[in-house]
Amino acid sequence: QECSKKQKNDDTQSTSVDALSSDDGFEEKNEFDTLANAKILLSDCLACDSCMTLEEGARVFQQNQKEFFRVLNLNKKCDTSKHKVLAVSLCPQSLPYFAAKFNLSVNEAAKRLCGFLKSLGVHYVFDTTIAADFSILESQREFVQRYQRRNQEEHALPMFASACPGWIRYAERVLTNLVTSHICTAKSPQQIMGSLVKGYFARQQNLSPDKIFHVVVAPCYDKKLEALREDFYTALYNSAEVDCVLTSGEIVQIMEQKNVSMKDVTEVAVDSLFDDLKEGDVVRHDGKRSDGYLEHIFKHAAKELFGVDVKEITYKALKNKDFQEVTLEKDGETVLRFAAAYGFRNIQNMVLKLKKGKFLYHFVEVLACPGGCLNGKGQAQTEDGKPDRALLAQMEEVYTAIPVRLPETNLHVQRMYQDWLEGMDSKKVQDTLHTTYSAVNQSTSSLDIKW
Repeated sequence: QECSKKQKNDDTQSTSVDALSSDDGFEEKNEFDTLANAKILLSDCLACDSCMTLEEGARVFQQNQKEFFRVLNLNKKCDTSKHKVLAVSLCPQSLPYFAAKFNLSVNEAAKRLCGFLKSLGVHYVFDTTIAADFSILESQREFVQRYQRRNQEEHALPMFASACPGWIRYAERVLTNLVTSHICTAKSPQQIMGSLVKGYFARQQNLSPDKIFHVVVAPCYDKKLEALREDFYTALYNSAEVDCVLTSGEIVQIMEQKNVSMKDVTEVAVDSLFDDLKEGDVVRHDGKRSDGYLEHIFKHAAKELFGVDVKEITYKALKNKDFQEVTLEKDGETVLRFAAAYGFRNIQNMVLKLKKGKFLYHFVEVLACPGGCLNGKGQAQTEDGKPDRALLAQMEEVYTAIPVRLPETNLHVQRMYQDWLEGMDSKKVQDTLHTTYSAVNQSTSSLDIKW
């Protein structure tokens, strides 16, 4: 509503924000009644240009701590027919925030965060790294296929990463199909985790998907918007893959309301999706501030397409530190040219070059936040909404110290491809791990926006 570019017809919509954000009859007062309602301010918004309707704004408003506690409190009542199994999934880029903020190791932070959530009444706490494994593996395979079709298919290359909802929102709402046709179809780790929890895990536990309330703890607000996508909703079960997204900062706010310090919480091992196993130490993927799509896809493509084993990747900074490129040379020729473009100024320059036919890159890892996912607006912000640079530096140090695990080496993933997804080339893989992106609304002035 604060956006100056809001379309006039928004004023004529009859949807009432107050009506949509009601508590569905749940009016019981509790100690969390004073929590701030979730909302996205223009200063927070990464994908503006009239991207949110009133209805979407109301549904984002519902994705807050009050909704989380509404479900927790329903579980405490005698009517078991309304009980839900609460599952919380933790993003890898959120854990360094808790570790740095509370001066803990990342493994301690994960276990204490798990302990805190379970003390509230959460049943399961998962790590989304396995979902990122699937997303990276599917992105790698898609890039190789697109590269092999590049001479027959106009929009095969370049391929843009699809993990950042701020970038996806901007591409679909502002840019044309010329751009969206280049976006990788692999789902983001958040939404693959939704499929794992509401699909694989629900089946393992003999639960209907609508009996699970799935919460994701993420570093940015745009993840709330991503959870609302219609293609991530199963009408048969009246169930979304992700029911609620809370930012890392919102979790800290809950701790403050309960007057709990992370250092006082009992450590509890993070749950696994598999039987009664528990997760071991925290691992991550290549990449300094994100899930490392560029590095994994680059190394995979170099091996698959050119038989080159790339051990270390060398980044070359171009106009700024948030626009860097990586190249592979063979026999004196540049055969792969990748880029990382973070922040909308770099994204806008990238899109302009694409539209002018001057685009040299085969793949671009696109992230809406300058500095990448660790710098998400849902964490590491000062009280006046500016980045906490000292805390961010600590977070980067914590994150880069986490051991890297290649997605190809995860035996659980390989087994699930066969047992759950019916093989790597099955229709179920396409239905479960992929989606489609297309232009929703085109703006004639979209390229005049100054980021």
